[in-house]
Amino acid sequence: MKTLDRYILKSFLKPFFATFLIILFVLVMQALWLAFDNFAGKGISLGIILKFLWYTTLLVVPQALPIGVLLSSIMTLGSLSENYEFAATKSAGISLPRMVRPLVFLTLFLSGINFLFLNNVYPYAMLKQLNMKVNIKKKQPAIALVAGSFNTELPNYQIKFEEKYGEDDNLLKKVMIYDLSDRKGNNKIITAEKGKIISDESSRYMTLVLEDGYYFEHHLKNGSSFKEKQKMPASHAYFDKYTINIDISSFNDDDLGDEKYTRQYNMLSLAQLKDTVPTMKKNYDDFIKSKAKNLFLSIDIEDLHHYPDSLVNKEISPNILENFNDREKRNILSSAVSKIERTLNNNKSNKETLKNRRKYLNLYDIEYYNRVAFSLSCLLLFFIGAPLGSIIRKGGMGLPMILAIAIYVLYFFSNTFGRNLAEESSLTAIIGSWISVFIMLPLAIILTVRATKDKGLFDVNTFFASIRTTIKNLFSKKEKTT
Repeated sequence: MKTLDRYILKSFLKPFFATFLIILFVLVMQALWLAFDNFAGKGISLGIILKFLWYTTLLVVPQALPIGVLLSSIMTLGSLSENYEFAATKSAGISLPRMVRPLVFLTLFLSGINFLFLNNVYPYAMLKQLNMKVNIKKKQPAIALVAGSFNTELPNYQIKFEEKYGEDDNLLKKVMIYDLSDRKGNNKIITAEKGKIISDESSRYMTLVLEDGYYFEHHLKNGSSFKEKQKMPASHAYFDKYTINIDISSFNDDDLGDEKYTRQYNMLSLAQLKDTVPTMKKNYDDFIKSKAKNLFLSIDIEDLHHYPDSLVNKEISPNILENFNDREKRNILSSAVSKIERTLNNNKSNKETLKNRRKYLNLYDIEYYNRVAFSLSCLLLFFIGAPLGSIIRKGGMGLPMILAIAIYVLYFFSNTFGRNLAEESSLTAIIGSWISVFIMLPLAIILTVRATKDKGLFDVNTFFASIRTTIKNLFSKKEKTT
């Protein structure tokens, strides 16, 4: 290795390790802050928190690497240009591509490391962290309760509420509870304006204190017919305060190391995704065929027949309803309306189910293509950062930091935007995953060409000179024609 190559690599690696570690720390702290409510005051041991931080670190490494490469490339090339070291090397006959050649090989190596992390380490860390979150919620059931939908995690109860608030997130607003403990369906319904969750780590019960509510219970006997059930008595009452003790001892039997979720899209390697996606697509196609067949049968298309003209009764009116009396007309129309409404409701339900299944399948497809696309982000962002640094001729953490953040935000949001569109089937999975590359690649090519030709980021004089030349040519053509 030549002295120049060693010097360039040394100039790059120093800011790279510094910026990479800083960015990694910031991303880990951000993830910890978002998950802070799940740990604070919940009796979670320090060892569990450190494990969570370790898995989080492994998850954000593929995201921190491209940012580190981008920022350090702008800083390194900007510093070399600012100190006129580029000018010295150019005067010695060494071109910009020759100078950055060792950095290109280093960036290729970092892209390979990024791919290995995305394909092997990232799925492992995601599997461990997600299962840890689920098991922590089971240790502390109050954490698992989510506002706005029915929560079915608690045994024998379904709980829904509008809002969870308070310092410990244990206060509830607008509570509705289905008590299923008697195994007879939703016969006990409790509503309340406010509620409070009281649970201790060592207790086998979680206490739910409700205030200002209403209790309704429909008394049923086993084996009763539908008519008998309608005649059964019901009891109801208003209350100022009502306490429910829910047995959560089954949750305490779960180990925080249990792994119940192992086949989600972000827990699989590329090889596993490649094996899983075809099977899911086949199941999805079979589901569509089944629903299409059911729709075909529900509208009785198979009962329609084509008869020869010789069999047509000349006395039958072309208006079908005119061939029936008023009572028969009402029955026919009522039956038709009922069948149409039933078919429309079924189609609406099937449409939502189909959309969710397609969306779930898209997640696997997107993850497969995004692993490859995102692993190339180190190389792509280097070819943006390196020429940009040589053009702006500014090192340090000031302007390079601002430019790096702006560029990465553009890359990250275009990647997220493409994935969201692909998830909703507005784009194909491969286009949605690679759209950020398609957007950033022209910028990388333009900056690299301008830096190689030693041009500025935007040459104002050349721009106005081209406008003046165009205007002169137009006027000269008019003079010749006159």
